[in-house]
Amino acid sequence: MLVAACALIDADGRVLIAERPAGRSMAGLWEFPGGKVEAGETPEATLIRELKEELNIVVKEDCLAPLTFASHTYADFHLLMPLYVCRRWEGIVQPQENQRIAWVRPNKLRDYPMPPADLPLISHLTSLL
Repeated sequence: MLVAACALIDADGRVLIAERPAGRSMAGLWEFPGGKVEAGETPEATLIRELKEELNIVVKEDCLAPLTFASHTYADFHLLMPLYVCRRWEGIVQPQENQRIAWVRPNKLRDYPMPPADLPLISHLTSLL
């Protein structure tokens, strides 16, 4: 399964994470926003769509910079997840799917329980910021 994720970084160097809402798989875990890449869609197009749907912000493709990726085998599927960094967007981040969000310093990301695929991404963000 191909899923694209984005580390939104604010002017203070904090990273946005969102809690998976009740009723979804891995509910209660914190993750980088994003979603499943649909047929015929690029990872960048996925993030533009998902960030609008999930957070009500507009991101332009040239503001998405690839940073790294995760490759993780779960019990019933294999996940490949490119992680992009974005420092510029239009609008104010507003959760649209009843998810909690947090702006977190990179060195505090490990304080939040995350899906196993997200954990290796933290060190890349810590090195970047």
